[in-house]
Amino acid sequence: MTKVKIGIIGAGRIGKIHAENLLRQPHAEVCAISDPFANEALRSWAAERGIATVSENSDDLLADPALDAIFICSPTDTHVPLIKQAAAAGKHIFCEKPVSMDIAQTKEALDAATKAGVRLQVGFNRRFDHNFRKVRELVQAGDIGDPHLIKITSRDPAPPSPEYIRSSGGMFMDMTIHDFDMARFLSGSEAVEVFAYGSVLVDPAFAQYDDVDTAIITIRFASGALGVIDNSRKAVYGYDQRVEVFGSGGSVAVNNDYPNTAEVHTAEGVRRDKPLHFFLERYNEAYIDEAVQFIASIAEGRDVPVSGADAYQAELMALAAKRSLQLGRPVKLEEALA
Repeated sequence: MTKVKIGIIGAGRIGKIHAENLLRQPHAEVCAISDPFANEALRSWAAERGIATVSENSDDLLADPALDAIFICSPTDTHVPLIKQAAAAGKHIFCEKPVSMDIAQTKEALDAATKAGVRLQVGFNRRFDHNFRKVRELVQAGDIGDPHLIKITSRDPAPPSPEYIRSSGGMFMDMTIHDFDMARFLSGSEAVEVFAYGSVLVDPAFAQYDDVDTAIITIRFASGALGVIDNSRKAVYGYDQRVEVFGSGGSVAVNNDYPNTAEVHTAEGVRRDKPLHFFLERYNEAYIDEAVQFIASIAEGRDVPVSGADAYQAELMALAAKRSLQLGRPVKLEEALA
């Protein structure tokens, strides 16, 4: 397999995670990284890892004919123009979620990639988690019959900073969007209606930005199945990530991942370690696998495992949830789009 030459736009936490993962892949070569705040620390970091080019301007990467693909790890408001530029330059694209905060702009970006004939994968890394992937396989194999109920619990260990809240796009677009994608992934059906309840119970800062930190969302799928997602920005015991699919022939559920499975039983009670602390620990292998699959799709000429269409549907569900919270009633996805 020929090596895929890659440029990374955005050298923040997620950009560096992708770089580190790609550098360990035999069929990928990270050739360049750009960030408007590139400094000597970044240049030193890149040099230690053999990344030849560090630039303050993403245009340098997009204009480089040697690069086959671009990882877009910059802020969300840059995604659409960068996707359009990368597509026009004939680069395959990996973009972090969401594609944008505006569903019309997202469609424009996806259309640009399709028109250019480049592959576009979006970073819904939870699809690559070993637990959730197994649930999907069992559901698809018919082990639990027809899915009737999909239950997803997703709770962060601590709330983000007010600065992050201000530009996050809100809980549904920033946090629940992963769960919306997972609901589609596990149910095998498209959502047709969403009903969202939300409260501010963790940090008053969320209310300042017209956001919530605690939510329950119900989903009606085209198949007739129903879904429930519960979210919180603060679970004092750690990162809480669980799913269950109940069907006509049984059910399948997965629990949290833990540092180990040791349980201590004494006269005082039973104790064990808390769940893995946050997404970097819980989904470390998933981040690696999504990059591996993207590289393979380019090298082998096959479809990416998470398409722009998947991102579009998740964003549409987030939009419907936000509208539902505002109106206090269920919202059909077609209404949210209108």
